[in-house]
Amino acid sequence: MAKNKHPDSAGPSQRQLRVGELIRRTLSDVLNRGDIHDPDLNRMSITVGEVRMSNDLKVATAYVLPLFGQGQDEVVGLLARNKGELRRIVSKNLTLKFAPDLRFRLDETFDRLDDTRRLFAQEDVRRDLDD
Repeated sequence: MAKNKHPDSAGPSQRQLRVGELIRRTLSDVLNRGDIHDPDLNRMSITVGEVRMSNDLKVATAYVLPLFGQGQDEVVGLLARNKGELRRIVSKNLTLKFAPDLRFRLDETFDRLDDTRRLFAQEDVRRDLDD
């Protein structure tokens, strides 16, 4: 059986997307309810914007952002410190063959969106778009 039926495909498979979304929802629920035994993490309100899965579904990279952007420096460290507990909760709630290794990155989507809006607001760019 071939490992990848479509080697030309650029994006993630449907399975990667589906598992990533399930993990994103699970992490969001756990962080919102404060089920982690870390008071520093429970006092923060954290948004999980996206979870990207590796091809073999063994590594999940979660893109997170604290509410209002306050505490960006410490949120990834706090989540990494509680990675074992989060991984155990995720594996308990999902029926996967392997519990994926969780990695956390700061979600910079909103920063890029602001940069794009500023770019489109520039006079010379607006003039080019009107042509």
